[in-house]
Amino acid sequence: MQPDKKQLEILLVHYFRAYYDDFPKGLISASESPDFIIRMKNRHEIGIELTRLNPASKNIPTQNQLAQIQLREQIIGLSQDLFEKTSPLKLFVKFLFSDTKEISEERQMSVAVQTVNLIRRAVIRKSSDSFFRELIPAEVLPEGLDGILIVNHPVMKISAWERANELGVSNDVVNDIRLSIHKKDEKLLRLYQKQRLNYYWLLITTDRLHGLKSFNLPEKIRNHEFHSEFQHVFLFDLIKPGIFQLV
Repeated sequence: MQPDKKQLEILLVHYFRAYYDDFPKGLISASESPDFIIRMKNRHEIGIELTRLNPASKNIPTQNQLAQIQLREQIIGLSQDLFEKTSPLKLFVKFLFSDTKEISEERQMSVAVQTVNLIRRAVIRKSSDSFFRELIPAEVLPEGLDGILIVNHPVMKISAWERANELGVSNDVVNDIRLSIHKKDEKLLRLYQKQRLNYYWLLITTDRLHGLKSFNLPEKIRNHEFHSEFQHVFLFDLIKPGIFQLV
C-alpha cells in the first residue's frame, strides 16, 4: 500500500525547509496548484510546487541488471516487513545500492537482517511525533549498499520504503531539468497564477545524483542558464542532501 501523495509532499517540503537556510518564516499550508502556500507575517504569500526529476533519456537495463533490480526490491520488502514487526514508525526510507557491487541471492536475507538492525539503531530514540532525518553511510552497511536515507514526519500514516534511482539514471541531466521546468512553467501560467500569490517557487527533487560517484552536478550546471516563470527554482538531492538554486 502506497502512502498518500500529499503525505510525502509534506514530508519533502519540511525536509527541504530543514536544510535550506533561507527558507522563509511563516505558516506552511498544504494546497493544490501549487502544492503549498507559505503565509508570512508581512502578509506576503509564497506558492511552492513540487515535482520529481524524471530521466527522459536513460539506458535500458540488461537482463542481468533487471534480475539485480528484482532482488534489490525483495531486500527492501523483507527489510520493511522485519522492521515494522517491532516498530510503529512509518518511515520514508531510500535504499541507495552500489553501482558496481552486486548482491547475490544467497545473501538476500542476511543483507536485509543487517540493514534492519542498523535502521533500528538509527531511530531507537526517535519520536514518531517529530521530524527527523538520518543517513546510514556505506562504511557500516552490508556490501552492495552505498547508503540508506531515513526521514520521518508525523503526517506519515503509511511507510514508503523504496530503491533510489528506481526511475533510471539520466544521460542528460541538464535537459531533464529544462524539461521539468518547462512542464511546470506551462502549468504556472495556466493554473497557479489564479491564486494571485506574491511569489512562486519550484522544488525539483531527485534521489539519484548522489549515486553517481563520477557525477559532478555543480560542474554540469555551471555553464548553463536556466529560465523560468517561477521566481526561484531549486534542485534538491534528497540523499546527500544537497540544494542547488537554478533560478
